[in-house]
Amino acid sequence: MARPTKKSKTAPKKAAASQASTRKAKPAKPSPELQRELYRQMLLIRRFEEKAGQLYGMGLIGGFCHLYIGQEAVVVGMQSILEEGDTVITAYRDHGHMLACGMDPDGVMAELTGRRGGYSKGKGGSMHMFSAEKNFYGGHGIVGANVSLGTGIAFAHKYKEDNRVSLTYFGDGAANQGQVYESFNMASLWKLPVIYIIENNKYAMGTAINRSSATVDLCHRGGAHGIPGEQVDGMDVMAVREAGAKAVAHARAGEGPVILEMVTYRYRGHSMSDPAKYRTREEVQKVREERDPIDHLRDEMLAAKTADEAALKEIDKQVREVVNASAEFAQNSQEPDPGELWTDVLAGQVA
Repeated sequence: MARPTKKSKTAPKKAAASQASTRKAKPAKPSPELQRELYRQMLLIRRFEEKAGQLYGMGLIGGFCHLYIGQEAVVVGMQSILEEGDTVITAYRDHGHMLACGMDPDGVMAELTGRRGGYSKGKGGSMHMFSAEKNFYGGHGIVGANVSLGTGIAFAHKYKEDNRVSLTYFGDGAANQGQVYESFNMASLWKLPVIYIIENNKYAMGTAINRSSATVDLCHRGGAHGIPGEQVDGMDVMAVREAGAKAVAHARAGEGPVILEMVTYRYRGHSMSDPAKYRTREEVQKVREERDPIDHLRDEMLAAKTADEAALKEIDKQVREVVNASAEFAQNSQEPDPGELWTDVLAGQVA
């Protein structure tokens, strides 16, 4: 292990070299088929979250429910450049991440409604779903805790030498948590293959970033640890995809962590119980009209003639059918047996 004084002298040089290496990789130009698939995935998340909001209003979803509407391009763009075996962990605004990882909408919706058919047997709810099969290691309710866990997963990748990377998502509010910087330090020191994705939706739980953060360009938060960072338009799925490809190539090559600050926006409140009075309706509407990630890709495809109106309407029709079926499945699924209160409490316990 290098001495702290030695490391501090060489950190700027290492950071510059690392910054250069993130520019080496660039994904191939997306085919029309890939464009349509990215559009479908973003639309699936949008329609799913809209339906979840409806079910919450009907009293069928209890507890907290944080919707991802507006931020779809971030997770869809990042997931599109991963390889089999790469891992994902995130915070509590997590339904979109689950769907982008390929988790079954039926199981996700059933968990939201607290039913047996859910990914956590109806016991986890919105913030606590996992799928080892899909390499999704959960939404997490404790702010910033998933950053330490994602760093630990990256350590496991390096220890096993499996050439995999850990995508660790968190928000602009969590970026001010102390354990985040402890994780940055360890990841940089040991050159762990982790991509820290800060989903900066500007308001954290309800406070504008310029009122809660001394520095608002969060991509620079790893500078003290020699971690390169990039600020990305998180409302443009292709921009996310390009930045993600460079970052993943950097980490997979053994060069250590990267921070990607995705500048995005959530249309709904922090959770379903948040009236979002800290911003104006005009502000939200302006973003919807000028920067919506789904409309942006739709317009690009129509302009390039890689898809027509009929094809895009058919995708929307199919997505709505999937989402409606998931809501039907959830409502018809039974509630957990009371005996389930005593299962899955201890590691290794069999249900």
